[in-house]
Amino acid sequence: MLAAVDYSHPWDRLVARFKFHAALDLAPALARCLVDAWRASGASHPGLLLPVPLSMERLRERGYNQAWEIVRRLGDALRCPVDARLLLRIKDTPHQLALPPEQRAANVRGAFAVEPTRVGELRGRSVTLVDDVLTTGATAAEVAGVLRHAGAADVKLWVLARTPAPGA
Repeated sequence: MLAAVDYSHPWDRLVARFKFHAALDLAPALARCLVDAWRASGASHPGLLLPVPLSMERLRERGYNQAWEIVRRLGDALRCPVDARLLLRIKDTPHQLALPPEQRAANVRGAFAVEPTRVGELRGRSVTLVDDVLTTGATAAEVAGVLRHAGAADVKLWVLARTPAPGA
């Protein structure tokens, strides 16, 4: 798992503006943070970059998918293939923020799928799942399981920000 920054001051405010207040002008700089973190990590090439998808309801409400805004810039910077339609959110769920940590895995169970006519595109591929914030990891674990079940050989996770562990 690669995280560019901790979800703490000042990053928490910037990420919240980007995610909830349409501050899309921040997307290039936030993507650059992830590129820099990847380069500093010495990790392998990311392969196919996939954003964590939003439900249609959430996409209509927000007007954009913040993970896609990061992914498309990462793809340009790293010369990687990107795809915003291979992974689907098939169930609208309550915001993870509203739930206690122990309920988050159940909240996203069954919420994701690979586009049925495109499952073969994942077979044997290295995939990097990209999201904005990692808190408990419930969403990432659910999506990674879906991708592996569909045949992805390797699933990595990149997040812009990671919520620090309590007391850290």
